[in-house]
Amino acid sequence: MLLIKVLSTQEEALEILQLSAVLLRRIITSGYAESFLELDADSQSKLRQQIIYCIKQESNSVVRRKKADCLSELARKSVDANGNNQWPEVLTFMFECVSSPDPALKEIPLHVFCQFPGIFGNQQEHYQNVIRQMLSQCMLTTEQPFIRYLAAQATIAFLLTNANSSHLLRHFHELVPAVVQAAEQSATDDNDVVFKNLVELCEDAPKVVRPHVEILLATCLKVLGNVDLENSIRQLALETVVTLSENAPGLIRKQKSAIPHIIPQMLAMMIDLDEDEDSLVEWMRADDAEDEDTDTNTVAGENAIDRFACALGGKTILPHIMSTVPPMLQNGDWRYRHAGLMAISAVGEGCHKYMEEIIDQIINSVLPFLHDPHPRVRYAACNAIGQMCTDFAPTMQKRCHAAIVPALCTVLDDVANPRVQAHAGAALVNFVEDCPKSILLPYLNPLCSKLEQVLSTQIQELVQKGTKLVLEQITTTIAAVADTAEDKFILFYDRFMPSLKYIMANATSNELRMLRGKTIECISLIGLAVGSEKFMPDAEEIMQQLLATQANIESWEDDDPQISYMISAWTRICKLLGQKFVQYLPVVMGPLMKAASIKPAVTMLDSQDAEDLDENDGWEFIKLGGQQSFGIKTAGLEEKSTACQMLVCYARELKEGFVDYVEEVVKLMGPLLKFYFHDDILFAAVFRTSANEVMPYLLECAALRGEDYAKLWSYIAPQLLSAVKDEPDKDVLSSSMESLAKSIELRGRNSFSMEQYQELTGILQTMLNLHFERAAERQVKRADEDYDDQVEEALQDEDEEDVYILSKVADVLHSLFGVLGAEVLPLFDVLLPHYAKLIESDRPWADRQWSLCVFDDVIEYASPQSVKYQEVFVGPMVTYLEDISPEVRQAAAYGIGVMASSASETFSAAISESIPRLKRVIEGPHGRGAQDRPLAHEDIAPLENCISAIGKILRHCPGILGSDAAVSQLLQLWLSWLPVTEDKEEAAHVYRFVCDLIENNNQVLLGENNSNLPAVISLIVDAVYGEAFEECKDVADRLTVICKQIQASATDCWNNSLTLLDQPKLNSLNTFLCSKAS
Repeated sequence: MLLIKVLSTQEEALEILQLSAVLLRRIITSGYAESFLELDADSQSKLRQQIIYCIKQESNSVVRRKKADCLSELARKSVDANGNNQWPEVLTFMFECVSSPDPALKEIPLHVFCQFPGIFGNQQEHYQNVIRQMLSQCMLTTEQPFIRYLAAQATIAFLLTNANSSHLLRHFHELVPAVVQAAEQSATDDNDVVFKNLVELCEDAPKVVRPHVEILLATCLKVLGNVDLENSIRQLALETVVTLSENAPGLIRKQKSAIPHIIPQMLAMMIDLDEDEDSLVEWMRADDAEDEDTDTNTVAGENAIDRFACALGGKTILPHIMSTVPPMLQNGDWRYRHAGLMAISAVGEGCHKYMEEIIDQIINSVLPFLHDPHPRVRYAACNAIGQMCTDFAPTMQKRCHAAIVPALCTVLDDVANPRVQAHAGAALVNFVEDCPKSILLPYLNPLCSKLEQVLSTQIQELVQKGTKLVLEQITTTIAAVADTAEDKFILFYDRFMPSLKYIMANATSNELRMLRGKTIECISLIGLAVGSEKFMPDAEEIMQQLLATQANIESWEDDDPQISYMISAWTRICKLLGQKFVQYLPVVMGPLMKAASIKPAVTMLDSQDAEDLDENDGWEFIKLGGQQSFGIKTAGLEEKSTACQMLVCYARELKEGFVDYVEEVVKLMGPLLKFYFHDDILFAAVFRTSANEVMPYLLECAALRGEDYAKLWSYIAPQLLSAVKDEPDKDVLSSSMESLAKSIELRGRNSFSMEQYQELTGILQTMLNLHFERAAERQVKRADEDYDDQVEEALQDEDEEDVYILSKVADVLHSLFGVLGAEVLPLFDVLLPHYAKLIESDRPWADRQWSLCVFDDVIEYASPQSVKYQEVFVGPMVTYLEDISPEVRQAAAYGIGVMASSASETFSAAISESIPRLKRVIEGPHGRGAQDRPLAHEDIAPLENCISAIGKILRHCPGILGSDAAVSQLLQLWLSWLPVTEDKEEAAHVYRFVCDLIENNNQVLLGENNSNLPAVISLIVDAVYGEAFEECKDVADRLTVICKQIQASATDCWNNSLTLLDQPKLNSLNTFLCSKAS
């Protein structure tokens, strides 16, 4: 009450009144129950009256708005959950003010309405005509522009609050043209608030803009093209267009007359570069890799065209780029050439599908600009090549390597322009990182010679002039080359390592921290590439330097770039040394745990207060409901992210050697499973992913600890279940489910209590429900008026994400069935209706595939009890053997195979019915019958599963065939279908059966008097050449014995057979036999 008394007086200083209003608003917002509700009814009424009174009496506009903020918050608190307004007088006050001729009073209800559009509560529909009239009239006023702008903001706030009410939007969308007009007028007054709100409207309620999209686009283009306006406002107009395109791409694609004007405007902003000599000199002399100012027109235009292309797609955007950019590249003004090249690199992601088809043509048009007279154009050409190397990898590396590598190496000689020289090195990193090793190797010698030359020169430059930009980059380039070349880099090790060790030892000053960090990264990557034998002579010296550096780490600043490089380097050395690295853990783990334990500062503020904080201080704010904003200080989060990923690596690589740190790491990483915050907060998803990935490895480490192991799991299990249940990000969710499945397999029968198993079943049921719901939502979107083929592409992407989660549900069930067998069935019964629906013939192929996979597990691990589900899956499984989808055929064939091996008596009829279908697939156009063309890759696994299924029938239940003659006939046919080499799991079954046949002297296979031995030898050689035994050492051992027996007992036949082999097969056989002999 004291604050309201202060606000009611006119005698206090303005600063006191403003502060009092702010404090009162905060109390109402965060302490309503403890303050206002503790007052008696009479005092509450008086306080409300007093707020209205002091607003009416206030003459200062700033203080009046601060007081109105208090009223807004109190009004918000006065509307209950059912929409009943406990303060009806506030509506009366608003109506009085909006009708007042006094602009100062007319402003108040609009200001309040902006803050709390729901002020009418459940009376909103009753007052909707009044609301519409109020907003419309205020936006039409010309005498007081600020009233017009405020009315536009209030209109947007109201539309956003009611964005999900199609009924209300139909009645209010007619106000949008007035809002757009207000935005245009406000732009001429250098007022950006209306445009900021308009961006939000396009993002959260694009459908309300639909009927007026032409007006909106025309206005935005008009503002964007007016170079007399403030750049920030022109950029907001551009942001409005781009945001609408991202949230209603189908709508914008239909604006075929507008798009040819939008793209040139974006390009025009990209041309807005300083062209004076002083700016060029400053640019050329820069010795750091800092990005350009993000608020320039150039950056705004580049970001916009990137997002515009991603939103609308290459089919819409690329034709305009192809017609607009080439003339720019021929323009005599360097700024146009620069903008054209930057545009090519910017649209690559969005136009990927269509640009990839002509990537050779595009690269050939860009490469000449590496020799452009202007250094900034050469820089842009390097940027374009580098970005496309990332966007179009590995296609670009495979098709354009002969042109790109020599050209970039030439630019590395541009010593007069260090920024260009460094950017050529950066482009090489992008090329090399995604380049197949086989393509890089022919360039390794000239490339490394060039890098060695630049490294040597730049070390001298550093010593003589103190410049470091190119040297920082070239160490990264060397590291990337070594990482891709792997063992082949050993030839160049001695040419680089001395110089790198010199930098590491001497780059100790603060300004060289980044250089030293990158050098440490380079050394560790080279060591990992060449292997421990080559690295060991230098390892001790390098390790001592790292340990010495580590000893002083407590004195480092929090933002020291060496920290993340050091952490990553230790991890690579861990991979290199294996268990020998355990001795260094006491030194390494301290700083690593410190980095991983960084706790970001967080706060919850009123949105108005959040706007007052400087983003340069590292705060990021996310607007929540009402007037609340959540803030997080992001400093240190990158180091935390790196450290968490390194802990995963240590646990994975060191296993039992990491056991002493398991409990500490579990306690650290467990809470990170729920490091949610907000999707826009950098690294949040990385923390959760790392926390998920590390848990199974920690369980493996802890397995040696007996009872401690169980205690550890009791801590992890509920957190894993909760993480899977609540995870909002699909990518992280898949990681959570992988972690859960692996953990179940590690813990076995003691994974969960019955209550936890029931909880897990409920979680999986919810996921399956969501799968069907999202599929239905996509069908609704296909009926939308803006639906087109590019919308369909986006929907297909969403479908693939959902199917991936469906596959992870199947993985969890696989782990459960594998551990518990038929004991899972009572829980599975809860999920059965979903899988019965997924397997139906009208479902998409992926639904049917994953339903079949689950029933495959039911048969394999829960038979004979699986028979109770036969009405659901047997018919579809047999039918789907001949499905058009390869994935469905494979799952069905695998199911028939496990029927034969695990439950042949139970499913004898289904197995018998499947045999002719399996033969038709094997001998048909998707199998061995495809003799006039190579078999499609996607058909190989289904074919081999069909062959394996027949093999399992012959091996485990030949009686189903009815007679020995039928068995012999099918076996002879089956042998003619071999080899099976691609599906290693099925190859194990196939060749295990082959071994049985040989060892049992089967006459069908061996022939009378072993007359078929040459064919048997050929069969074995084909399997060896196809590396069929990667997952079945027992089969390899048995075949080795068989080969030696043939060599000993039928030497001539063996030798004659070998003479008929081509050299690659002969080499494979010799390698196989020698490896077994050793």
